[in-house]
Formats: sequence, structure tokens, C-alpha cells
Amino acid sequence: MPQIRRLPENLVNRIAAGEVVERPSSALKELVENAIDAGATRIAVKLVEGGLTSLEVTDDGCGMTPDEMALALERHATSKLPDEAIEQVSTLGFRGEALPSIASVARFTLESRPHGAAQGWRRVVDHGEVVAEGPAALPPGTRVRVENLFGKIPARRKFLRTPRSEYAACKDVVLRLAMARPDVAITLDHGDRRIFGLQGGEGLANRVAQLVARELKDNGVALDMERGSMRLTGIAGLPTYNRGIADHQYLFVNGRPVKDRLLTGAVRGAYADMLARDRHAVLALFLEIPCEDVDVNVHPAKTEVRFRDAQGVRGFIVSGLRQALATGDKRSAQTPDAGAMARWQQEPVREEPAPALASIFNGRDWSMPQPRVSEPGSAWRGEGSAVLAQPQGRAEEAAPVEAQEQDYPLGIARGQVANTYIVAEAQDGLVLVDQHAAHERLVLERLRAAGAEEAVARSQALLIPEVVELDETSCDRLEGAAEKLAELGLAIERFGSSAMLVRSLPHAIAKTDPEKLLRDIDDDLALNGEALLLGEKLDLVLATMACHGSVRAGRVLRVDEMNALLREMERTPRSGQCNHGRPTWVKLSMDDVEKLFGRH
Repeated sequence: MPQIRRLPENLVNRIAAGEVVERPSSALKELVENAIDAGATRIAVKLVEGGLTSLEVTDDGCGMTPDEMALALERHATSKLPDEAIEQVSTLGFRGEALPSIASVARFTLESRPHGAAQGWRRVVDHGEVVAEGPAALPPGTRVRVENLFGKIPARRKFLRTPRSEYAACKDVVLRLAMARPDVAITLDHGDRRIFGLQGGEGLANRVAQLVARELKDNGVALDMERGSMRLTGIAGLPTYNRGIADHQYLFVNGRPVKDRLLTGAVRGAYADMLARDRHAVLALFLEIPCEDVDVNVHPAKTEVRFRDAQGVRGFIVSGLRQALATGDKRSAQTPDAGAMARWQQEPVREEPAPALASIFNGRDWSMPQPRVSEPGSAWRGEGSAVLAQPQGRAEEAAPVEAQEQDYPLGIARGQVANTYIVAEAQDGLVLVDQHAAHERLVLERLRAAGAEEAVARSQALLIPEVVELDETSCDRLEGAAEKLAELGLAIERFGSSAMLVRSLPHAIAKTDPEKLLRDIDDDLALNGEALLLGEKLDLVLATMACHGSVRAGRVLRVDEMNALLREMERTPRSGQCNHGRPTWVKLSMDDVEKLFGRH
């Protein structure tokens, strides 16, 4: 019979390292968090081969004495819990496991000097064994170097990825922590290359724009709202400024970067009727909540959290995002696509005017002096048929506009291109409007205002209720969401321990397969903690109705009709994007126009 025994300390640390130190980025996250908790105002990170060879973190924090350094390398020793109130923890770290865990699986060099101390101290641990210590020369603060991670544990080393992949993971860790603390100056070097250098105190919006995308500042809306003891700040990208993956959603709780399904589900719910299902918003959200209302001691890596009032937090985020987006919902991702701008070309220089332009030049000799008599050359035949083809645009003389009405945001209609795009002149540039996409959004908002959502979600009872067999966990999830689903027209109830009874379906999707619908909704509940799928299906029905009832591309519009469309867009919520998240209009500033003609 196997004997129960107490494991040796070095083996305990290696087991703990398996939980905390999965790869170089895991170790880097713990070290940067320690630097932030130490009150650092400047942090420098250096990587070699993505952290596989070495990674180093230097800060100007409070520093440690030699005795504190020795204690910091013992398990469950920390300065971040002055008492036993773990639910009140406000620092990024608190377990006291990171340093001994990292030191047990790598060559670990710790150097530190408190402010006011005459000199620093150095302690070197090689895979759990102290191999050197003594005085060290360094400015006040702490420097930690991790080398040869998992070097003596080949079973773990072989599971590490390529230097390129490990570097990408390390960069993401530093990026998220830098975003959470715009007051701290942070630099990241990889080998001999400076990746980024951020100054402290530059403000949240500037820090986020620097790290995510510079255009986010112009194509996003700022958030700053409170509800009770909760506060939500950050920047949310317009629905038209979206990506194909959700990797550009940065979520923070009390300054801690997290990946939480409740928060991601809330984001998806807030953008539900503004983005296609396969597109994802770009944003950075910072939620501040009392420490006792959130449990951060859920995962060893501290990337997951649990809320005391999960639905209250979700509702706050959804309503906060929608309220913020409503302030910019008539805007579009206005910057013209760089690729489209690059395709603008100067007209090629021609030696002679085209025949169609001959009347402009009649009566004068525009040719260069010729030194000799020559036979008349053949007329220029460039891409004449293409250049002089029938234009695809149309303009009419517009009625004069009164002075007080000349400040329309979307300008005054001047013409139509390809019977699809409206060309309007605003005070600060040219506006191009996709007439079908714009009118589609306007029709959708009219349908909603007229109560079409309720009509689409109206319940239609099944002649014979259908029994759908599922596992018990799935039935529990669906039963918990039954009340919300009933509001959307789907009436379900428990039918034994492992089955659900479907009594009615929403009128708009009455022909759908109940079993497939319930399984999809259950998957949605498991992934996001909220049944968003059914609402999205009903939104799709409304969007289809709006599409069929809108002005089609190719329809000729009068100038007064174009202006009426522009004025309604200015009054209608979310008119800056169509029902699929694409922009309904773009603006070409006068500066851009002048650049096209070389006037800048």
C-alpha cells in the first residue's frame, strides 16, 4: 500500500511553479506586477529570444533589505496582506508564491536596494538552490533577472513555443499592464530593439491609443460613468471600427487585467444590434468596484475574477457602453482607408489634348516649337475609351441653402455616383454616403420605434409541445434563463431531470428546429453566461425586413431626396453604421482633398 509522505520543499515549489509559471510571459507578468505593487514610477523590461534565454525587470520602487529578500524567496511570504482580510486585497499580487516558484525552475537573480540605503544586495538562486549572494551596485529599486527557464526540467522546456510566439505573449502581458497604469513609465526591449517606450502621466486615452491603435482615439468614445459604488471608464471603439477577432478587447477590474466571460458577454450584448456576429468591438474598459464585491482569489494566475452581484455588473457595463455609444452613434469610422487613398493617382501627362477637349484649345498653338518640318503625328490614343466613357455620376443644381442651415454635420447633397453613393459637401470636407446601407439603418430604427421588435418576438404556441433531451447541467442553465427567453417569445419549462419542454417559439422564427435552437442557446449560455443568441436571431429578422424595405443601390435619387436622407441620418440613433457594422458614410477632409492635388 503506498505511503502518504510530505513532499520535499523543492518539489513543492516546482508543483507550484506549474500553476504560476506556465511560460516566460507568466513569469514576466508576476515580476511586473510586483514592480507596480512596490510603487514604481519607471519600469524597464528586457527580453532575449522572447524570454526563453532571459528576461529582466528593473524598477525604481521601494526596494528590499537583504533579510526581506531572503524572506521573499520563501513560499507564502508577502508584504501585501498586512492582516488576514484577503477579501480586501487591493494589490495585483498577494499569494507570495511567484518568486520561489520562478526561482525553482530557472536561474534567478534578485538585486535590490531600498531608498536611503548605502548599497544594494544580490541573491542568486539556480533552480531552487542559493548559489551566490553579496553586495550589489544598483540605484534604489529592484532588478530581477530570470535565465534558462525550465533549463533543468526538459519535460517542461520542450512544451515551450518558438521565441517569436513567446515574445508575442510577453509583449501582450506588458501591454495590458502598461494600459492599466498610465501613470507609470514603461519600456520594453527585445534583444537590441526598443519595442516601445511610454512616458508616465500621459492620460488613459493617450496610453490606450498608443498601445492598441492610434486611430482608436478618433474612432472611439470615452466612458466615465458611475452606478452606486461601481465606476466604469475607458474608451470604446465605434461599431464601424471593428476586428475579426476579439483579441483587441482589453478588460480590467480594479486595475487588474482579466479575461472574464461575464465581461466579454456584456461587451457582446452591448454591441449586439450594431455588429455582425463574426465581428468584434475594439475597446479598453476599466471597472472599479469595492474589493469586497469581487473575488480575485479564483485562479493562481489571477486572470479570472468572480463578482458577488454578477448580473448587476453585467447590466452596468451593457447600459454604460450603450449610453456612451449613443453619444457617438451618428459617427462613422471616418478616416478613409489607407489602401483606397493610395490608389488615387495623378492623371498621366499627355502631349496633346483628347479630341473631346479640342474645343478648349481651338485657335491657339499649344505645341512646343519644332526645329524642323515633320509629318503630322498620329493623334494620342491613350485609354481614351475608358477615360472618356459615360460618367457614372450625376449632379443637379441644388436649391440655395439658407445661412443658418449651412452647419449640417453631413453637409448638403451635391450629386450621386453610380446611383449608389451620395456626394455631399460639408463645411470641413466631402461626405460620401452609401444610400442603401444608410436607409437600411433608418428603416430598422423606424421598425423598432413602431414596436416591430415586440411583433417579431410575439409567441406562437406549438400544436404539440416538443420535448428536447439535454444533459442535466444544460437543463439547469436553460431553466435559469427561462424568464428572459419568455420575453423574447420562447416559452420553455423543465421536463424531468434531463429534458426541456418547448411550448412556443417566437413568431418570426416559428419554423426553426426547437432542439437545435435550444442547444445553440445552451452553448451561448455556457460561453457568455447570457442568452444572447435568441435576441440576435430576432435582430436578424428585423434587419432582413429593413433591408427589403430600404432604398436599393442603383436607384436614382433627386437632390431633395438625398438631403432628406442626410437630415434623417443626423437625427437617427446609430446611423453611422449599417445593420452589419459597416460604415454608412465616410468623410474626406479638405486637407485630404488638397493632398490629392498636390496643394499641400
